[in-house]
Amino acid sequence: MSANSTVPGTALVTGATAGIGHSFAVQLAQRGHDLVLVARDRARLEGVADELRTAFGVAVEVLPADLVDRAQLATVEARLADRDRPVDLLVNNAGFGLKRRFRDNTVDEENAMLDVLVTAVLRLSHAALAPMTERGRGGIINVSSVAAFLPRGSYSAAKAWVNSFSEWAANEYRPEGITVTALCPGFTKTEFHERMDVSRGSAPDFMWLDADALVSAALDDHAKGRTYSIPGAQYKVITSVARLVPNRVLQRFQTLGRK
Repeated sequence: MSANSTVPGTALVTGATAGIGHSFAVQLAQRGHDLVLVARDRARLEGVADELRTAFGVAVEVLPADLVDRAQLATVEARLADRDRPVDLLVNNAGFGLKRRFRDNTVDEENAMLDVLVTAVLRLSHAALAPMTERGRGGIINVSSVAAFLPRGSYSAAKAWVNSFSEWAANEYRPEGITVTALCPGFTKTEFHERMDVSRGSAPDFMWLDADALVSAALDDHAKGRTYSIPGAQYKVITSVARLVPNRVLQRFQTLGRK
């Protein structure tokens, strides 16, 4: 729940059927939140919803949508803007990654990634903020990445936008009762890297995080009103060092996590 909320309300989670998004759905249900789950696969959504209803006795609504499709994205925006069915917490988690280097991807692939990582975050946050500020309470968790602090192509650039946007929104809307947190995980044991055909051996074992642990920490950080949640001591060090080391040095490590 948000730092300004004492009673669990309804949370909307994008990319809710796997990985970090699924962990958010489970842990929010454990904490008593009703849920609106968003993902592309209706069958998987229904399966997760049934599990959560049975396990935790919460109300779960499914909303199939491909966030690259502007019309389908609009249905999620409309749900967030519905004053009669308020959403108290928005978790912008849906992910999109491209393994190849920038020039080796098509421009349409690159644009689709920006649609999910930037445009969807912007539009869904915009839709959520109006009713939240009217009520004087609410929260947004934007799942960013440690990559936002590193020069690693267009993915890093997109996540840097998420960080900048989240930090601005946190300061802008805190006086109106809204808590905004950017979650910046590093390598995490989920389907995300598997879908990109990236092996666990592409990064040292100590760099891989557990999704459940990082989500638990993120929810606690959000409840405390923190603007950033950076899980893992190793990534706290990396992000601190990245602020001091020139980009030309950091670029030597661009291939980490691509094999």
